[in-house]
Amino acid sequence: MRLLVIEDNRNLVANLFEYFEARGHTLDAAPDGPTGFHLASTQPYDAIVLDWMLPRLDGRQVLQALREQRGLDTPVLMLTARDELPDKIAGFRAGADDYLTKPFALPELEVRLEALVARVQGRGRSRVLQVADLRLDLTTLEVFRGGRALHLYPACRKLLEVLMQASPAAVTRERLEQALWGDSPPDGDMLRSHVYDLRRSVDGPFPVKLIHTLPRVGYRLAELAPGTDAPG
Repeated sequence: MRLLVIEDNRNLVANLFEYFEARGHTLDAAPDGPTGFHLASTQPYDAIVLDWMLPRLDGRQVLQALREQRGLDTPVLMLTARDELPDKIAGFRAGADDYLTKPFALPELEVRLEALVARVQGRGRSRVLQVADLRLDLTTLEVFRGGRALHLYPACRKLLEVLMQASPAAVTRERLEQALWGDSPPDGDMLRSHVYDLRRSVDGPFPVKLIHTLPRVGYRLAELAPGTDAPG
């Protein structure tokens, strides 16, 4: 599983990393609500472990924003010291899939997360990203714009996925290079070449351009309002 842990208790996060990584899982961590919201909005995870009490934005606010603003359907398990029934009801109404009170046993957390992920996979839930008239089906890897099928090379499709996951936010060049090549990007500006190919397929035949360059930052994929200035 690839997990996102949104938790401000460093000792607990360290314990989670030690336990889950030893069992072959991959983890990212966020120490506060806004950072957790950003990671959950821009990166694909199998499940999210979300603390209720967080700095700057509490867990329930983060979860509501992910569900309502981003339409995120990733399973979320809430961690909290609150064990009263009204608190649990509030967590579920905010969009939580499961609820675990502190202190807890790490094996129990693991089996609960595995059950949540298996439940989602068993439903065969369609995983479709959409921005304006552009659609990417993460299950079939089909790409459509305006009802027209687009044929993308794997590298371009991966770039598109990262840009659509983040939309309308910008994605840095470093993040895109990491998505394509990990920690070993090739020499030269291969990213620019792949973005050029992606633009040619996604924007070339269409009057409304969705891929925009942000000088010295990276790129973003978004439908801009008429009259909005944007770099090419």
